[in-house]
Amino acid sequence: MAADWGPTEPLLARAETLAGAWSARARMSTTSGQERALLRLFGVSGLDRSSRPLAGEVVDRYLAGGHGRLAGGIVLPFAAALLEYDLTPQALALDIAAGSVDLGLEAELLRDSGRRAAAEAEAARLAAAAIERIDANRTARRELLDLLGDPSRPWIGLPLAETDLEAARPAIRRLVRDGADLVRVTVPVGRELADRLHDAGVDVPDWRTDEAGGHGSLTSDPTPAGSQRGLSELRLIVDETAAERRSYVRLATMTPGLAAPEQAIVAAFERVDVVMADVVAEIVEGRVDPDRALADHAFANRFHRRAGSVVVVGPGPLVVAPDLARGVPSDPATRAGRGLALQLLGVALARRGGVAADQLLVGALPAWLIEERDGAARAMAEVALRRALLPDHALAFEEPAAASGSVAAARWPYIMASALPYAGATALVLRDAAAAAVTGGIPVRAAASVGTEIAGSTGALRPQGVALDHARATLAAAQATLEHLADLGWRAVLGQAIEGPPRDRLGAGAVVERTESFDPFAD
Repeated sequence: MAADWGPTEPLLARAETLAGAWSARARMSTTSGQERALLRLFGVSGLDRSSRPLAGEVVDRYLAGGHGRLAGGIVLPFAAALLEYDLTPQALALDIAAGSVDLGLEAELLRDSGRRAAAEAEAARLAAAAIERIDANRTARRELLDLLGDPSRPWIGLPLAETDLEAARPAIRRLVRDGADLVRVTVPVGRELADRLHDAGVDVPDWRTDEAGGHGSLTSDPTPAGSQRGLSELRLIVDETAAERRSYVRLATMTPGLAAPEQAIVAAFERVDVVMADVVAEIVEGRVDPDRALADHAFANRFHRRAGSVVVVGPGPLVVAPDLARGVPSDPATRAGRGLALQLLGVALARRGGVAADQLLVGALPAWLIEERDGAARAMAEVALRRALLPDHALAFEEPAAASGSVAAARWPYIMASALPYAGATALVLRDAAAAAVTGGIPVRAAASVGTEIAGSTGALRPQGVALDHARATLAAAQATLEHLADLGWRAVLGQAIEGPPRDRLGAGAVVERTESFDPFAD
């Protein structure tokens, strides 16, 4: 197939080169999200007395003393305060959020070498205990898989529609009993993203801002199903219900913008098996500042690796900024090539972050493509390309959101079944929420079964005609996109969106190069 399409080595080499350059800088940076995550690592969770996320409130109070504090991080001042006041991390965090303790004073005390050494030792002790918990969860997953058995691939994934814990408890039992191999839980938008969106004029449901226009709090009393507490309870329910059917069931989450570090900690602590965390989609579609997103995901990937969580990188975002700049829409292969280039970059970044090949699933098919002319033929080409370019990774099909009864909704199971023979190892087929609410997992399970049977009964398949033409044009567009990224940076795909003031990019003001180094994985 590679001979039919032309050389692929330059494309892969360019993606690796870009990922290497950007990863090096990302690893040297910290963000407010990473600092919140480190507090979660130490055991800080839940809300403060004003119903604001506790870890976020502690970090915000500390950083309010000066932007320069972010570079030094919160870990050592927090550890010093733990020793000073002889409190648990949760109790100390509540006192800080209430204004009773000022971490700025602890930061000043760190100038004393003895106090610094004691704080470093305390931080290392807390991190070691947390890593031990993460390792225990990884062992528990392996033992449960051995005991209950792993369902055959591809896993059929169903979304949990309920967003509050009380309603989610019975709902997730039904999904598991109805045959879901994986259940995806919605994680609520974090306060930082809610505040930034509010500043941009976008209201976020279930959040309010205070009279000063920021520092939002949750407006509803029910515990969100995707909160750390909610995921902890749902993990137990899933395990109990899965034991009844003698088959392990995976729990999955999708990472909201600006939340990758915290969600990595939560996933590791609550044994979330699959995390949908796509750094390039966060930048292009989520409008997050590139430096911020890269730093956050570089941090998160280290925890995904340790926890054994499976990371899903999507099929590549839809990039239209170059078309808007020209005033002329591009053809499907050009748009597909841009998405493919960014997917290859996302995969390379995750691998640079330490995520192993068998922990990394890659999106098989851009959702928008099935509505294009010759969508089925183009879909086959897209899947075959990914199998050839990413042979070490299993693929994931995600059903696009489409109006019930639409042509796109009706066509997708057939297109997926037709593309599976080109897909090779396929790990996941995830249903759209609206479609799953009507027909559950039966249609996609049947389609996946048909595609798998055909794949097992045929030899090597080679795209021809429209599919081959699409594959060649897509590869050319992907190569051009990576070349433009190398020359122009993110402006190549974001256009004018990257040229505005830094404050216009979500999270841009909360990423800096570290001046203090704290490695939770240090021996």
